[in-house]
Amino acid sequence: MPTIGCVIMAAGNAKRYGANKLTALFHGRSLIQRSLDAIPTAHLEKTVVVTQYEEVAACAAESGFSVIRNPHPELGISQSLRLGLAETSKCSGVLFAVADQPLLRRESVEALLALWQRHPERIAALSSGGQRGNPCLFPARFFPELMELTGDRGGSAVIRRHPEDLILLEVDAAELADVDTPQALAAISPHL
Repeated sequence: MPTIGCVIMAAGNAKRYGANKLTALFHGRSLIQRSLDAIPTAHLEKTVVVTQYEEVAACAAESGFSVIRNPHPELGISQSLRLGLAETSKCSGVLFAVADQPLLRRESVEALLALWQRHPERIAALSSGGQRGNPCLFPARFFPELMELTGDRGGSAVIRRHPEDLILLEVDAAELADVDTPQALAAISPHL
């Protein structure tokens, strides 16, 4: 059976939020804790959180995740992606998740893992109404392309080059909502 690693991207500067949004509370739990709760670690070979924040690192470590420090988040999302992939590259595939989707459900991530295990040569992602969102799971054959990304370019750049390799799993749109501002966090609150 193919092995799956997971990289949670939690190193962004959150300029639009105005502070470390991952420590913001949403119905009594921080965004980072909600993100970690959505990851079905029992189904994964290795799980890592890439971050620049001490509070996020502490939360990840307490939850049993490996922590990778990103000393240069200003280099963009590609830096976090490369750091995480370097730690999980022995896996058959790697799930990349963002840490600001407080409504993402563990059951949806489990279903995404199951979909990918049936199609391990494809890129699998959650979607709503046909619109791709996060997380995304890449097979090892795409690791070299992911490692070559620079700046604020993430896995979407690779997916755009290989649309024929993408399979989508439909979920409720609210699960894919990410939080970039305090107003966005308040707006999704009724969906819980």
